[in-house]
Amino acid sequence: MTGGIAAYKTADLVSSLVQRGDEVVVAMTDAAQRFVGATTFSSLTGREVLTSQWSSHEGLTSPHVHFATWCQCMLIAPCTMDMLAQLATGRTNDPVALLVGAIDRSTTPVLLSPSMNATMLSQPATQRNIDVLRKDGFTIIEPSEGWQACRTDGDGRMPEPTQLAAAIDESLSR
Repeated sequence: MTGGIAAYKTADLVSSLVQRGDEVVVAMTDAAQRFVGATTFSSLTGREVLTSQWSSHEGLTSPHVHFATWCQCMLIAPCTMDMLAQLATGRTNDPVALLVGAIDRSTTPVLLSPSMNATMLSQPATQRNIDVLRKDGFTIIEPSEGWQACRTDGDGRMPEPTQLAAAIDESLSR
């Protein structure tokens, strides 16, 4: 997950996935940890949270490679404007982008849930990055319209956890 205010919804999603029996590993950018702490997600999953690309994780020296081959699906929610730009240009300077870079997207779907202010979402660079990512084989979960933390109403709101879980299920049934 990345650093957007919608991160609180991700905690609800992770809890729901774990309760239904899914194995979940959470990777967080530094910015994400400013919104919801890693302790929340380690408590929900019963697993250590991947918070740095520079340290070992659960005794693994290359956790991004291990989890890239282990996972059946990856979801980045919220997926900020910055993360879209990182992925579109191939930058891997945080644990989330590094994990994506190690995933074989021909066998493992990577879903992105863009979440940001409507003005940020409508920026030409953001739209260009979304187009590039679609062409590169990422699945884009369209943002919802509604009230946003910036006190505006519009496109860019992260879908509800039930919708994100349905998107995961759909990607796994293909």
